[in-house]
Amino acid sequence: MKTELRKIGNSQGVIIPKPFLIEAGLKNEVEMKIEGNVILIFCPKQKAREGWIKASKAIAEAGDDTLVWPEFPNENDENLRW
Repeated sequence: MKTELRKIGNSQGVIIPKPFLIEAGLKNEVEMKIEGNVILIFCPKQKAREGWIKASKAIAEAGDDTLVWPEFPNENDENLRW
C-alpha cells in the first residue's frame, strides 16, 4: 500500500488503516526504531513503568532503599542553615 506523509504540527505522520492496526495488534502505544532506511513500528515489549511496583518492593524488602545523597556530602554542608 502506498500512502502520503501528512504534516502534524512540526512533524509528519502516516495514517495507518484500521485493518493494519488490528492485524498487527497495535493499540494506544507503539515502539519505533529505524533499521537501515526502514521505520519499524511494533507493539511495546511491556507497558511503560510495568514492573516498577514489584521492583520497588523487592528493593525495600532487601533493605537496599537507603538514601544515597547523605553518603556524598558537599564541602561546607555543615555550615548551611535550612
